[in-house]
Amino acid sequence: MQRALNVTRADNFPEWYQAVVRDADMAENSPVRGCMVIKPWGYGVWELIQAELDRRIKATGHENCYFPLFVPLSFIAKEAEHVEGFAKEMAVVTHHRLKLIDGRLQPDPTAELEEPLIVRPTSETIIGDAFQRWIKSYRDLPLLINQWANVVRWEMRTRLFLRTSEFLWQEGHTAHADREDAMAETLRMLEVYRAFSEEVLAMPVVAGEKPENERFPGAENTFSIEAMMQDGKALQAGTSHYLGQNFAKAQNIRFQTDKEDLAFCHTTSWGVSTRMVGGVIMTHGDDDGLRLPPAIAPRQIVIVPMLRDKPEDVEVLAYCDALAADLLKGSAFGAPLRVLVDKKPIRSAEKRWNWVRRGAPLILEIGPRDAAGGQVTFMRRDQLRDGDRVRSQSEARDAFVQGAPRRLAEIQAALFAEAKARLADNIRTDIDTFEGLEAHFGAAVEDDEAGAAFKGWVRAGWSRPEGGELEGVVERLKALKLTLRNAPMDQGGGAARCIFTGRPAVEDILIARAY
Repeated sequence: MQRALNVTRADNFPEWYQAVVRDADMAENSPVRGCMVIKPWGYGVWELIQAELDRRIKATGHENCYFPLFVPLSFIAKEAEHVEGFAKEMAVVTHHRLKLIDGRLQPDPTAELEEPLIVRPTSETIIGDAFQRWIKSYRDLPLLINQWANVVRWEMRTRLFLRTSEFLWQEGHTAHADREDAMAETLRMLEVYRAFSEEVLAMPVVAGEKPENERFPGAENTFSIEAMMQDGKALQAGTSHYLGQNFAKAQNIRFQTDKEDLAFCHTTSWGVSTRMVGGVIMTHGDDDGLRLPPAIAPRQIVIVPMLRDKPEDVEVLAYCDALAADLLKGSAFGAPLRVLVDKKPIRSAEKRWNWVRRGAPLILEIGPRDAAGGQVTFMRRDQLRDGDRVRSQSEARDAFVQGAPRRLAEIQAALFAEAKARLADNIRTDIDTFEGLEAHFGAAVEDDEAGAAFKGWVRAGWSRPEGGELEGVVERLKALKLTLRNAPMDQGGGAARCIFTGRPAVEDILIARAY
């Protein structure tokens, strides 16, 4: 059976992922180790993610701004827990000039900076410095801002979109008069992420609170959305943090209250990144490549003229152009349809498979018979195959044009339903001992091992152990390549006892192998 890729998910999931990124023309490795070049198709997906998420962020009252890429080392050092959490990943600028010395271009010893600069790993500290200038009174609160930027975290093991030394993201930062308002903001943005992931990316997630060992450095509470990939691993797709007054005290972010005394602000931060693109690939892709939810497909409908170097080719092209013009009058997901007639001078079959790999939701193949009979022959990318056979359908031209928005909505819903069923069917809730957990997941596997068995997640009782006891839990899980993901927000009275301590459980927690 002909496939659009040379590797399947079952044979080697990590290699399959790399093949999709490559063959769908999403991204490639750059000459700089650990960094990536995002190609037009991949960046087109990110632009659509960015545009819709930006709209939702602004709808909650936030305004966009921009802060410098460089952060003075002294700013980072003010918050001890924060710097400890990021110290191993920080890129440092120490000189401001190069010089030719002994025939080699190298940092000029006389151009050393008075203070080293950190290349932005996150912006809490430099934004906090601005907040302490901007905020004077309770009337200035809440202060709600967001920025779209790049960040650098020097990763040792990288994978395109999922973990790179430089990546793109948005980071929101807010300041509030009290804990209640700040916590409400933290949870509000968590819900924005959950709804966006499910409604736009068609990627079902579990929203919940991270355990103490998984908190953002310097935060009092960290919440996440966790998505299940097709290999059963968890992907942390977004986080929202209540920072308490930790950063405010470190950077003197104070305000005059309505009683005319001074108080420290309560702050939050939250963000998602290009990692979401990797999540879409691993949630929806199949053995023929990417399957894009129509809401984020740069081209929702691609028309491939089936040309044979014959006189009727002129009529076929004219028919395709007219069809595209009519489709462009329609809309879906609150925007005009995104339609392309692919006129590249390559074989029609090759063009078809290129768009299959890229995951265009609707792929039309228009030949002389379609043009002469006023028909449209098309494939739904989410239903590409009927067994071993590629499935195509035919419909009258006007009916197809009229029904295109509805059909795109059906594809969006079908992808979500498929992923939602996978998530629901693969969370075990009947394991109540560590021995049972060990038996279920079996021997540890390396992250890049091919063909690792699908194990899904386990939802078990949790007593919130702390300190050394928590460290012991983490070490026991590490031996199985497992991590604590989050305690779901929809706690429904699960296990009676903690799977690790045997004490009464105060909540359920998710346990999984993860990216």
